[in-house]
Amino acid sequence: MFAKPFCLLALVAISTSCSTPDSCCPNTSTAIVKTPADFQSIGKKFKNVLRLPQFETTTNAIIATANLTMTNANAALDRVGKLGVGEVNFVNTVRALDDNAVQIGEAMNRLYLIKETSTNAALREAATEAVKQLQDWGVSLDYREDVYRAVKAYADTQPTLSGEEAKLLNETMRDYRRAGLALPKAQRDAVEKLRKELSSVTTDFDSNITKAKKAIAFSKSELDGAPESLLTAPGVKTGEKEYSVQINVTWQYLAVLEHVKSEAVRKRVITEQHGLAKTENAPLVAKILTLRHQIATKLGYSNWADFQLEVKMANNGKTAIEFEEKLRDGLQPKMESELAEFRKLKAAETGDANAQINLWDFRYYAEQLRKTKFNVDSEQLRNFFPLQNVLNGMFAIYQRIFSLKFERVDPPYKWVEDLQLWAVTDSETAEPLGYFYLDLFPREGKYHHFAMFPIIDGKRLADGTYQRPVVSLVCNFTPPSGETPSLLDHDSVDTLFHEFGHAMHAILTRASFSRFSGTSVPRDFVEAPSQMLENWAWDKKVLDSFAADYRDPSKKIPPAILDQLKAAKYATYACHYRRQLSFGLTDLVLHTQITDANSGESLSLANKTLSDTFLPQPEGSAFLCYFGHFTGYDAGYYGYAWADAIAADLATVFEHSPDGYYDIATGRRMRDEIYSQGDSRDVNISIEKFLGRPRSIEPFLKKIGAQPAK
Repeated sequence: MFAKPFCLLALVAISTSCSTPDSCCPNTSTAIVKTPADFQSIGKKFKNVLRLPQFETTTNAIIATANLTMTNANAALDRVGKLGVGEVNFVNTVRALDDNAVQIGEAMNRLYLIKETSTNAALREAATEAVKQLQDWGVSLDYREDVYRAVKAYADTQPTLSGEEAKLLNETMRDYRRAGLALPKAQRDAVEKLRKELSSVTTDFDSNITKAKKAIAFSKSELDGAPESLLTAPGVKTGEKEYSVQINVTWQYLAVLEHVKSEAVRKRVITEQHGLAKTENAPLVAKILTLRHQIATKLGYSNWADFQLEVKMANNGKTAIEFEEKLRDGLQPKMESELAEFRKLKAAETGDANAQINLWDFRYYAEQLRKTKFNVDSEQLRNFFPLQNVLNGMFAIYQRIFSLKFERVDPPYKWVEDLQLWAVTDSETAEPLGYFYLDLFPREGKYHHFAMFPIIDGKRLADGTYQRPVVSLVCNFTPPSGETPSLLDHDSVDTLFHEFGHAMHAILTRASFSRFSGTSVPRDFVEAPSQMLENWAWDKKVLDSFAADYRDPSKKIPPAILDQLKAAKYATYACHYRRQLSFGLTDLVLHTQITDANSGESLSLANKTLSDTFLPQPEGSAFLCYFGHFTGYDAGYYGYAWADAIAADLATVFEHSPDGYYDIATGRRMRDEIYSQGDSRDVNISIEKFLGRPRSIEPFLKKIGAQPAK
């Protein structure tokens, strides 16, 4: 099946932060010189296949793709299912299933991207229905008894396999067991029915989030403190004295919570945002959790968390919960200290000596602390981060450390006019490695956050050629306004470095099978390589390569400001992390404690866990109904912290290298031992080969200021 996305202006005349763009970005071609046909031709010399997706542009084409995908896949499975015991081998069973999964996955990936990014509402609706249809049908593929018999017949020969082939056979048989193929037919049929129902309901849940939108009108005085980037953004000024904030648009919502002085406004915005999709998704939350629990117990697991985590690094729910609780408790003293700082600021601002910090306060007072104690104004820092400069600078860095070259290509098809397409090649050998799209700005009906969407996976084809990957980065940066370019806050720069790391992970793969390609690694590891790359956005040498005031490129971020920015970050890091842990623990609590009998208590249990771990939820909160990670990352949100612990350890290798974050030899080792491997071997092996030692949690605990467990 397909992979869900991982959690970025048309190109204008390039204004870089260095006086000579070619020296700053030596391997980046912003002019369109080569065509997709050129890269396809060059790729043949390396036995690589480079092709771009053929996107469906009509509702009929979407329907036809869904139908053709099912027809072709069923025919391929029929061929496997007809094999006799004496005919089975690796190629016509296990490899055939991986080949079939590629065809299904490509169709699903395209349709999912259309569903989340198309400017045409009818196409989005058609793609949503097609995805639902394919997901429902896809569940049934696991229950083809004829196919299972053929694969099992091959496995029973106990073939002598090694490496990826052995791993693929073992995991294929594990999948059949986890689908219930070893159960009596009646029980197996029951599991299949439940899985199909779950697939349909989760698709509806996701679509309701994408559709959810709400604008709240305020006067300019109510928005006192709001940044100009919000007040002047297209569509925000809706009357002579009226400004409408789209609370489903992340950057607008955060602009209010971080900067608006009025507590009443902040409270209203967060309360309303925590109610998005409530009517539609509240009943689906209970239904989803019930279905998950029923499936898990019928398959012999105690709960959904144990079922989901069996195939991840954590292995079971208990291990994940203990990990999160250890961090929660270790951060308690620091969080109390941070909240005390916030209370002082609120008391001084409001005159209330007994002022308390609420959920709608912490971002605002964290920003005030940055301004007052650390003299950091995140809005002023935007001037140093015009989007195109950040892209150029990031490209130059990643090209250097990973030995790559990025070249702009004219896409044969654009789903939005300002879409960009870039080709990636090896700078030493000129081997084409793949493509990435950039879809940068928010619009109606578009996916609301930041994520990397896989489109075509890397895979060794039957004729020995290698199909190179294609991905898309879907982002929602503050758009340009008038003469002012798109300006990023530092958090967005951090996010861009992270998401582009996912693109690199996907594109640099050398795995032979799509199942192990690129980011197809355990979910509690997949964020680690990208989280590690966030460190680049905090390094003075790195930032100086591209961060400059767009009004006067000679002005760089002063070292003292960067030091203050770092100090400000860690001054509020316990609150940041306890908020993250509140999501992870809520996710795990729901998937270990909710059963058929108490599913009606799902929202109240979620609110209690969120409140106990961080700050009390607003009255009537239904945060879970708008929590996109409830699907795709179910029982897996802990993976962000788990992966962050690994990322902190990985970063130490660069930190101790001769050229630090610019070290080419270390970057090449990261490319070869982590990115190119994907899941073709146990990720623990990949981690240790890169580190040159067993992994450690100590760098992470030090980074977040957590006290060691007693």
